Amino acid sequence: MSDISVDPKMVEKILQNQKYKDLVTKRSKFAWTLSIIMLIIYYAFVLIVAFAPNLLGTKISPQSVISVGVPLGVFIIIAAFILTGIYVRRANGEFDTLTQQIKEEMK
Repeated sequence: MSDISVDPKMVEKILQNQKYKDLVTKRSKFAWTLSIIMLIIYYAFVLIVAFAPNLLGTKISPQSVISVGVPLGVFIIIAAFILTGIYVRRANGEFDTLTQQIKEEMK
């Protein structure tokens, strides 16, 4: 059980705050954009596995023991880290600033 009491008037005041609305809109749009980018990357890989598996087994060069699938898999992992980093950077900057401004206005 939580000891935190919620003031309905304060909740309504926050929900009506334009900065809060901007924060929710910007954060949601940004998160969905990054999610869609990652889903496109991932599902492109799945489609290649399903419809062109030989492509992933192709060697990078005739002398190489590495196939195309290895750097492609590494790219997918790195892309996930980069997109996460981009979100964290913006969340710790712009989104935290907006949150702090909202908190100050609500005092």
